[in-house]
Amino acid sequence: MTWNWQRSDWPAFRWKAAALAGFEAQFLLNSGTLIGTTKHLDADTRQTVLVDRLTGEALKTSEIEGELLDRDSVQSSIMGYLGLQSPQARISPAERGISELLIDLHRQYRDPLTDETLFHWHGLVTNGRADLREIARYRSQSDPMQVVSGGTYKPRVHFEAPPAHAMPVEMAAFIKWFNQTGPDSAQPLSPLSRAGIAHLYFVSIHPFEDGNGRIARALAEKALAQGIGQPTLLALSQTIQRQRNAYYDALEANNKDTEITAWLEYFCTTVIEAQCQTQIMIDFMIEKTKLYDRIRGALNERQLRALTRMFREGPEGFKGGLSASNYITITGAARATATRDLNDLVEKGALVQTGTLKATRYWLAFGWLASHY
Repeated sequence: MTWNWQRSDWPAFRWKAAALAGFEAQFLLNSGTLIGTTKHLDADTRQTVLVDRLTGEALKTSEIEGELLDRDSVQSSIMGYLGLQSPQARISPAERGISELLIDLHRQYRDPLTDETLFHWHGLVTNGRADLREIARYRSQSDPMQVVSGGTYKPRVHFEAPPAHAMPVEMAAFIKWFNQTGPDSAQPLSPLSRAGIAHLYFVSIHPFEDGNGRIARALAEKALAQGIGQPTLLALSQTIQRQRNAYYDALEANNKDTEITAWLEYFCTTVIEAQCQTQIMIDFMIEKTKLYDRIRGALNERQLRALTRMFREGPEGFKGGLSASNYITITGAARATATRDLNDLVEKGALVQTGTLKATRYWLAFGWLASHY
């Protein structure tokens, strides 16, 4: 098997720019819409959107790699780094590490890429790990770096990265390429193409013992942010995680050649979808704020607890809608009390009701969202 880095033209990636022109134009158009939407939010809502987006990306970029973190702990950690609340001691090293990486990426996206940046990021994504031999430095062990699946007796090698002794040269070339292709650099590339290449180029080198995927996605976010001149708040990892197998399939299908149009088409499609998901999330947060403003002081503690739980499900809401049984589980209310509470929420316009008897379900009463039910 010949891998992309073994080809004589490595790392001179080739692609059909014409095939990506429509994606690039759509990306810039969507970026303008998102920037315009967030610009007109009040300070509190803008802050809420920031915390929500950073929390979501921290959770999902870890989940792609099979690491499940606690949402409340990650959110608390992010709020601590933003100075919105005092840091909590109970937050795990992994949750603190990925939170700090997302904050660093948000604040320092303009900075040139350096070895030190990557070492710092690697220390963050491996925070608390005791099973790794090399943290915050490029790998130097002689054993092959392979992406493998299957059993011990019949493994399937999906990719083998360049040997460790090549890391200094490979990473020097990668960092030089990244810094020379930015929007204000000597050889600027369009944002989507640059971000997609950065991701594939980095994971093809696979410079760290672990954490390469999370750092590759951070590099893609950095390239996109530099391309539009501000943090993207993009739901990129959330979008990738929804179809994680397609993501890994796309990477595997494009790790043997330097012609990468197919990879860039996949990546561009994913980013455009992530922009749409981000817009939906921002609209959701705006509607949430409006709803709370409208019903402030009119609900009891049980009703507020149930609404908070519903909001945590995001724009898609409870699968199949909220039932009276769900409400009882969330609040601990008796059935008669739950029925009164739910009817009151409908009367106050916080929820809409569908179905009857055992099929009765309740949904957040957002005009734009209710049309999906």
